[in-house]
Amino acid sequence: MKHTLLKGTIILSAAALLSKILGSLFRIPLQNIAGDEVLGIFTLVYPVYMVALILSVAGIPIAISKLVAESRARGDEQEVKDIFMTSGILAAVFGIGSFLLLYLFSYQIAEVLGGSSTRPALIIVSATLLIAPSMAVYRGYFQGHENMTPTAVSQVIEQFVRVGLILLIAAYLVQNLYSDSEVAGGIMVGSFFGALASFVYLRFLYVRSEVRVKKNLPYNWGHFKRTAKRILFISIPIAFGAITMALLNLVDSVTIPSALKAYENTSDNVNYLYGIYGRGLALVQIVTVFASSVILPLIPNISAKLAQNDTLGTQKVIEKTFFLTYLLSVPAAAGLVALTYPINLGLFTDLAGSSVLAIISLSSLFTSLTILGTGVLQGINKARLAAWLIVGGVAVKIVLNLVLVNLFGLNGAAISTVAVYFLLFLANLYVIRKHVKFEAFNKRIAVIIVASLVMAAVIGLPTLFIGFEEASRGFALLYLTAAIAAGGVIYAVLLFAGKAVDKQLLSSLPVLNKIFK
Repeated sequence: MKHTLLKGTIILSAAALLSKILGSLFRIPLQNIAGDEVLGIFTLVYPVYMVALILSVAGIPIAISKLVAESRARGDEQEVKDIFMTSGILAAVFGIGSFLLLYLFSYQIAEVLGGSSTRPALIIVSATLLIAPSMAVYRGYFQGHENMTPTAVSQVIEQFVRVGLILLIAAYLVQNLYSDSEVAGGIMVGSFFGALASFVYLRFLYVRSEVRVKKNLPYNWGHFKRTAKRILFISIPIAFGAITMALLNLVDSVTIPSALKAYENTSDNVNYLYGIYGRGLALVQIVTVFASSVILPLIPNISAKLAQNDTLGTQKVIEKTFFLTYLLSVPAAAGLVALTYPINLGLFTDLAGSSVLAIISLSSLFTSLTILGTGVLQGINKARLAAWLIVGGVAVKIVLNLVLVNLFGLNGAAISTVAVYFLLFLANLYVIRKHVKFEAFNKRIAVIIVASLVMAAVIGLPTLFIGFEEASRGFALLYLTAAIAAGGVIYAVLLFAGKAVDKQLLSSLPVLNKIFK
């Protein structure tokens, strides 16, 4: 049993990482193909969809898997059927309800976002809500039978189909001279068919599996009412916790466009400007995906140590996770800031919004630390408190966006993002240290910061004297490749020289241990 669960967790983690990488990287070729206006519309609309999706889906797979596993342990096949049937009905109701809300209020929502040009994308992507909740039911059902593979494979299928169609449709529509609004709407078809492909795969597996619910067992309104309460009791708090991070992106979509309209005194180029802002968000997302893939697998260790009343062990695991976050995220943030010009030209084809890119790149450090802090709070059984801290961050971000964007334009939006994630990091750190005493800063972390700054200076200073305004994209990519390689060597040498890391530490990491073994 333990081996099966461990294997299932590894499969799910690997699939989640691959899905997140695909979901982060595709924005770069999308911008190259369709331009900043389309990227801006996509970046504006997608957080609205994600909040609706989380409200419709989040919590259902976990609730179903937990309840089904408990029912199977008791050998109660009737209860298994009640859970499966009831969750399917709830998913359909939530999905259809969310779709109708977005569709019926699409005019009003579009005006709040970036204008009428965002409405086609909003309507098309919202159609995914008709499928995604039901897809989540099958994932949870299989997980309840200790089979993680269907969930993992379906995640990868969903992202491959979604990303592939987004890029193909974007290329076709741009080549045939469709408007930016039509291109942005067209690419959202990828999300719908990605979810559909995943659902079809899961349904096919279910029909052919040996764990289908028994058809001869009864099911009626009484079963639904009784079971719905149990599912919602578990799933609603999970949805509340999951939605909080998504709300930060939604705040940007709602507040930045209106503030930009006031700052620019026009609404004509808001989508384009938000596309520039979206360049930075794409880079931050890539950094946080790779950092969290190494760090978050350690979080369950905190819960395990806490359950064993191992105070020292809990302290050591938390210190290790924070140290690893600094080890990965500080040089990544410093490198992004130092290489702003070649990154912008090499990845996004021009230097537009380089100052915005530099500022928001800094937020990748504090975003990673915030994700870590939230994970640690969940690990020490303070998930509800972690969610409320993020709700507070949402309130602060609303105010900062409206004030700073009106003062500094798009740079103000980037400053707001850095400030909010920095404050969230400090708040998480304060709360964690109230419950678990640990060393938040030491000599090794100081070495990491100094090594990162030296590395950034070496690879970044030449960019101030190279005329990237006149340089080609090929040169920028060549410089970027050489700078990353040189920066990695410099950083590693300084870390070992400062005794911040050793081979034993690196061999203990969830990803790097395969290399050093």
